[in-house]
Amino acid sequence: MRDAYHDELDALTGRLVEMTRLVRSAISRATTALLDSDLQLAESVISQDEEVDRIFSEIEASIFGLMATQQPVAVDLRVVIAALRMGTDLERMGDLAEHVAKVARLRHPETAIPAEVRATIVEMGQIAERLVTKAGSCIASRDVDAALELEDDDDAMDKLHRRLFKVLMAPDWKHGVEPAIDVTLIGRYYERYADHAVRVARDVVYLVTGSRSPDAADLADLN
Repeated sequence: MRDAYHDELDALTGRLVEMTRLVRSAISRATTALLDSDLQLAESVISQDEEVDRIFSEIEASIFGLMATQQPVAVDLRVVIAALRMGTDLERMGDLAEHVAKVARLRHPETAIPAEVRATIVEMGQIAERLVTKAGSCIASRDVDAALELEDDDDAMDKLHRRLFKVLMAPDWKHGVEPAIDVTLIGRYYERYADHAVRVARDVVYLVTGSRSPDAADLADLN
């Protein structure tokens, strides 16, 4: 009975890693759809978000079942708490990738990305992929040192986010209000995607050490 219990705990890790792969694919394809005005690719990101939601529902059901029947304590309790929080953040990351794809769909056949900010969006997409790839590796390996390294990538994303606003607020911005709104929203989606990836990494630290990062409260208000 206890072997089955621990097998189910281990299965949570596998499901979370699978979620990281899905949301990585989603943000990669959403970025391409946005930059290339690829309607078919955008639609695929939007429709496949259901798979992320399905896996998260499985994680929730498994956790609630374990809590009700096994009453986990100590390290096992940290596993289920961290898994629920990580699943929540990964599900939100899938939603944010979907939001990017919806902007691409909304502006098709035109692009929502003016030339002045194209390179910045490319970089933001690359950092988002790097963050979620590292987060997946940290979940699988429970590597605390690697988890802490995600903070640096998040700092890079924040710098790019600020760069977008400098371009938007420059007196020579010539694209009007609607593109400015699109770029503002898109920048926010990438920035929040990165924040959620960092939260996942912080929960890996919590799972292993039992302590929260000192600045974890900074992200407590994320949706």
